[in-house]
Amino acid sequence: MELRTRVRLDVAYDGTDFSGWAAQPGQRTVAGVLTEAFALVLGADRATGLTVAGRTDAGVHATGQVCHVDLPTALWQQHTGTLLRRLARLLPTDVRVRALTEVPAAFDARFSATFRRYEYRVTDAPYGAEPLRRHEILAWPRPLDLAALNEAAAGLVGEHDFAAYCRRKEHATTVREVTRLDWRRDPDGVLVATVQADAFCQSMVRSLVGAMLVAGDGRRPVDWPGGLLDRRERASEVSVVAAHGLTLVEVGYPEDPAGYADRASRTRRLRITSSA
Repeated sequence: MELRTRVRLDVAYDGTDFSGWAAQPGQRTVAGVLTEAFALVLGADRATGLTVAGRTDAGVHATGQVCHVDLPTALWQQHTGTLLRRLARLLPTDVRVRALTEVPAAFDARFSATFRRYEYRVTDAPYGAEPLRRHEILAWPRPLDLAALNEAAAGLVGEHDFAAYCRRKEHATTVREVTRLDWRRDPDGVLVATVQADAFCQSMVRSLVGAMLVAGDGRRPVDWPGGLLDRRERASEVSVVAAHGLTLVEVGYPEDPAGYADRASRTRRLRITSSA
């Protein structure tokens, strides 16, 4: 049996021209582009088991995405010193593999993760987003109050059923634990929402932001976003804001590699139990 080595990839991409992460026939995706690049360097089907921490939607960006692949050990040892630069030459400029790291076989980019952290950028400047940043910042047509945004955010922190903010999938839970949700206004005036959770369901972050923005501009009370947590179905009055303002900035893992397998096992059990 051929020996294989698991390799962690730290990846960044501009999601503007991608149809999301997951490979789709006839669509340009981040997974598809990475798979093609590995095939050109190492040969077809030599890099297997590409697994990602967070399957971002079309238009969503990443500066801290993590995935893993399994490579034939002999090929990995042969190309360890040159693989990063070879991938850089082959990959399009809107996706970069920033690091390649050998990890234990127990590492699972998806299930070993302890948290995912996203940032969403909004400008309420009357002239809209700066032209050079229009692909990463949502232009909001009304003035936003930072204190109101943070008050609305506080009601969403903790473990809740976020059914009102998710696109429900069959046999999937909408219970999530949001461990951080807050807003800041940067020196350039751009408002940034930081949201961190153990995991997210589809469209959850953009739905949360959509609810907080209408509280931040005064059209809804600040306790309205948190009040929707009593719902057990998608709240039709919540707008899903545009994908281009959203960036995956960090994925967390156990500090001790010995914890990778235990974390993956507990995550799988949680998902199965919650979905039953």
